Amino acid sequence: MTDDVLVVHGGSPLRGEIHVRGAKNLVPKAMVAALLGETPSTLRNIPGVRDVEVVTGLLEAHGVTVVRNGDELVMDPTRVELASVDEINVHAGASRIPILFCGPLLHRLGHAFIPDLGGCRIGDRPIDFHLEALRQFGATVDKTPDGLHLSAPQRLRGTKLELPYPSVGATEQVLLTAVRAEGVTELRNAAVEPEIIDLIAVLQKMGALITVQTDRVIRITGVDRLDGYVHTALPDRLEAASWACAALATRGDIYVHGASQVDMMTFLNVFRSLGGAFEVDDRGPGGLGGIRFWHPGGDLTAMAIETAVHPGFQTDWQQPLVVALTQASGLSIVHETVYENRLGFTDALVTMGAHIQLYRECLGGTPCRFGQRNFQHSAVISGPTKLHAAELVIPDLRGGFSYLIAALAAEGTSRVHGIELIQRGYGDFDGKLAALGARVERSAPESVPAQ
Repeated sequence: MTDDVLVVHGGSPLRGEIHVRGAKNLVPKAMVAALLGETPSTLRNIPGVRDVEVVTGLLEAHGVTVVRNGDELVMDPTRVELASVDEINVHAGASRIPILFCGPLLHRLGHAFIPDLGGCRIGDRPIDFHLEALRQFGATVDKTPDGLHLSAPQRLRGTKLELPYPSVGATEQVLLTAVRAEGVTELRNAAVEPEIIDLIAVLQKMGALITVQTDRVIRITGVDRLDGYVHTALPDRLEAASWACAALATRGDIYVHGASQVDMMTFLNVFRSLGGAFEVDDRGPGGLGGIRFWHPGGDLTAMAIETAVHPGFQTDWQQPLVVALTQASGLSIVHETVYENRLGFTDALVTMGAHIQLYRECLGGTPCRFGQRNFQHSAVISGPTKLHAAELVIPDLRGGFSYLIAALAAEGTSRVHGIELIQRGYGDFDGKLAALGARVERSAPESVPAQ
């Protein structure tokens, strides 16, 4: 690409209003769910993110007609067909989405293909459980040089599964496979993030029978047929929190239309404890509403946070918040318990002047699964420190947005390379930056610095 560098002139507060649309962690999965229906589905509040384009391409490769009207998608799966390996590889790219196509395609066609999977390099996200779960449902898996070919000689059947960790992706796999499997499926230690609950709402609209019980137990009774749905995706709480952190780090004031308090309560508590201010605009049924986030002046307060699965502090909130923590007075501690390598992005912040030290020990309240395993998954941040401009290379989606926040907060002009990675999860972020008065412009890459 010729436009993958963003020149950022930092040091100015971000002020203004932006809109967040449907959650990046829900919309692509709800699009995949459309494959399960015998009639068309309509999904609203679609964000302009790369993952939507990836799934659109994969659906079309499998014979699904996809029509976009503004922020609405209509998907017609009545003529589902097998896609070629080449087509799947072209559309999938580095995305991990194709693995979620397996259950729906096995139900519709009896066959599915998974290419080599990519995704953000933030930690080990093996597909072993996905494959074992599909085998337990009755699928056969054949490894070939070009990827994995799955088949279902007979109708998939319900099963009992327990996750070693409440993985969002694994929970989605089970849901998308179990809804049309014969009999009852019981999933223990399931993820229960808001995006999972919204996906369950989508499937229930299609005719699925799903019960979310206490203690992370989900029971699914398979049905013979599902129809299409009409659904408005829940807003992206992870993007909303990212912009909130940008307001704090740049000493700005940002109103985020569409931000929902109920899905961000844990983040809002941390944001307020750190010294940020927010105001919830609840316009009631039918109103969009949103949340205003701003830096009220004075010093931010250092604190300790520990990431966890929902309803804990989300790992996707951690990276943007770390940039704000560099401006807090005192020692802050971050214990990352979800992805073992997610603190690697802090090296670039150190080159910008931040005081951050990484540790292999669990510095949170309780030991986690990464303790004693040689992963630098805890950080101590000493602040406040002035950040200065730098050449930055984006490592992953959330880390990339964190670099953008740091560049906006820093003195001087930074060049942020690989900006297209941010487009995976932040729709129209160029337009949003312009609306907030950010001084940025696109530039052709000269050379990518080593980091």
